[in-house]
Amino acid sequence: MDGHRGSARERGYTVQWEKAAAAFKRAHPLCLGCEAVGLVEPATVVDHIVPHRGDQALFWDPANRQPACGWHHSAVKQTLEVQFDAGRVGVDALRLDSAEAIRLTKTMRQRSIGVDGWPVG
Repeated sequence: MDGHRGSARERGYTVQWEKAAAAFKRAHPLCLGCEAVGLVEPATVVDHIVPHRGDQALFWDPANRQPACGWHHSAVKQTLEVQFDAGRVGVDALRLDSAEAIRLTKTMRQRSIGVDGWPVG
């Protein structure tokens, strides 16, 4: 394998997906991970709970979607996926409201927000 993921369009993120994602965000406007820790942030990403990796059934399965803010998608979910791929967490941990995701959210937010309330780094 050459490691090339392909463009978003090549991976299935077509106009049809954009319409489905927009409808999902209208129905689920808040980030699931933020809600799980008592925060209110808009969902900007429709995340596939189980990475589809080209599997069209997983890609289009509405039960395999969760609303996420950019931070939860890029920080918490990516960390969970690395752990999942290494066999350190099960599939249930990939939900942003799972116990593992909540633990990561709290830990990572503490590192990224200083005692003064401003972002660190």
